[in-house]
Amino acid sequence: QVHLVESGGGLAQIGGPLTLSCAASGNIGSLDVMGWYRQAPGNQRELVAAITSGGITNYADFAKGRFTISRDDAQKTVTLLMNSLKPEDTALNVCNAGYFLTGSFDNLLDAWGQGILVNVSA
Repeated sequence: QVHLVESGGGLAQIGGPLTLSCAASGNIGSLDVMGWYRQAPGNQRELVAAITSGGITNYADFAKGRFTISRDDAQKTVTLLMNSLKPEDTALNVCNAGYFLTGSFDNLLDAWGQGILVNVSA
């Protein structure tokens, strides 16, 4: 079983930075695409940013120029650096990772974290 644990959320000031981290653990042979999603109250879950095993990144329009996603496969972590935070960035942020079990190369599985809250206010 694979677990994703997020950290780094909390209260942030408008215009300020905040960094989210997600650590994967368990029976992981290799990690595929890793990413962050968010869900604001009353809204559907949406992609924030994702990064492939080759380092190719994809950002939602609202994240471009403000957020940076990175990963460390040796540590099995994915990090989201958020700058210039806005009140509308307030949301539950959830980590996602595609992975292969040890010894498997053709059965891509999917794991989600529990989520961590980011609250942006003055």
